[in-house]
Amino acid sequence: MNELSEQEVIRRRSMNELRAMGIEPYPAAEYVTNAFSSDIKAAFQDDAPRREVSVAGRLMTRRVMGKASFAELQDAKGRVQLYITRDDICPGENKDLYNVVFKRLLDLGDFIGVEGFVFRTQMGEVSIHVRKLTLLAKSIKPLPIVKYKDGVAYDSFEDPELRYRQRYVDLVVNGGVKEIFEKRAVVVKTLRSVLDRAGYTEVETPILQSIPGGASARPFITHHNSLDIDLYLRIATELYLKRLIVGGFEGVYEIGKNFRNEGMDKTHNPEFTCMELYVQYKDYNWMMSFTEQLLEQICIAVNGTTQSMVDGQVISFKAPYRRLPILEAIEEKTGYDLRGKSEEEIRQICRELKLEIDPAMGKGKLIDAIFGAFCEGTYLQPTFITDYPVEMSPLTKMHRSKPGLTERFELMVNGKELANAYSELNDPIDQEERFKEQMRLADKGDDEAMIIDHDFLRALQYGMPPTSGIGIGIDRLVMLMTGQTAIQEVLLFPQMRPEKSTKKEEADSKNEAV
Repeated sequence: MNELSEQEVIRRRSMNELRAMGIEPYPAAEYVTNAFSSDIKAAFQDDAPRREVSVAGRLMTRRVMGKASFAELQDAKGRVQLYITRDDICPGENKDLYNVVFKRLLDLGDFIGVEGFVFRTQMGEVSIHVRKLTLLAKSIKPLPIVKYKDGVAYDSFEDPELRYRQRYVDLVVNGGVKEIFEKRAVVVKTLRSVLDRAGYTEVETPILQSIPGGASARPFITHHNSLDIDLYLRIATELYLKRLIVGGFEGVYEIGKNFRNEGMDKTHNPEFTCMELYVQYKDYNWMMSFTEQLLEQICIAVNGTTQSMVDGQVISFKAPYRRLPILEAIEEKTGYDLRGKSEEEIRQICRELKLEIDPAMGKGKLIDAIFGAFCEGTYLQPTFITDYPVEMSPLTKMHRSKPGLTERFELMVNGKELANAYSELNDPIDQEERFKEQMRLADKGDDEAMIIDHDFLRALQYGMPPTSGIGIGIDRLVMLMTGQTAIQEVLLFPQMRPEKSTKKEEADSKNEAV
């Protein structure tokens, strides 16, 4: 373990003193509250009858002035000022307890419960006149509470790495962080509500899968000892959800974690939350309209308007959104028309565009590289990029009127993909040939190519009705709705490298293990 700081030593000593005085620093009994700080301040009226309250939270500031003190208590809804006097909380012969306990043995960060009545101070601040104070939990490690000297903040907690590692501290001391995750809950709640009202069924499918299907991505591999087989953390829920459409569900959706063993940056985390929806007898045109309405409702629920501000840019989720075929988008941005071009011709265009490519990249990956380099980042407002080449879409139905293309769209917002959707491929013969093509790409060295899922092919052979499906990245959606530009800001506990240990810590750990 790390050596204790001077403050930690003092706080542990205070904890022991409290116990010696018969005050348990971690009491087990329930503490009953009847109000939150925000409610107390919002409901107060000067001419109303006096309100008795019981609240609990962290002691965040304290100003001791002889026999009286002002403090701030922070609960789940905000902060409220406390007015504490020696004669109220330590009546009679216990007056010395005020000096010993409140002034010396209680520390900032301690959880306390207070009972008293609400009033307005001479300075006009709604406060609680405390009549009873109870210690609920001792904080033996000091919080990095922001302090100011000559107008300059210090002792703040702003280092992103520390904030993400110690989210529990970040939530306590940095204003606005908790609000992001409260809004995230609204996003998911609204999403679920819209889908439920539409009559679709929420389901759960396996996270451990024998075949990592439903997307082109590198999986995480683990081993099941009892069965003596390798398993994969799922990269998508698609193939299992389609099996349920085969089984007769009208519409099914799942909100859950997917895992991809790939790079990390401001928009990628190896585990991420995704919503996938599949509805029978629909196509990608219907899904575009449904998606517009869904996102519009979510934005209103979160922000009270159809607009969101991201990095100084106003993004409007008001329907309808622009619809643009991907090959037209590439021609618009690069001047190259890829329609009818062979793989080698597209490879040569990549060279002319000075893109880094390798021999393992097939036609689909080459087109994707061009789009990613010259087009994707330019779409700030919601834009449906449609009609992808078949080489890029192994699970998508062929376009009904455009040979070589498929009925697929990706929704681009703020320069990044937010959603991916298809008119789902339900021809089992065609699907088998697409899988085989993916295996040929794997043989060329593409480690993200799909593996043939024979059970899924068997399910399709029993018949799957015309179906449309979509996947929406929840983390990126929350980023857009809360104005964040890094995915780590909307994940409570983002993936990070292990903390570096000192040699002394490593030695202590070995000694403890022995």
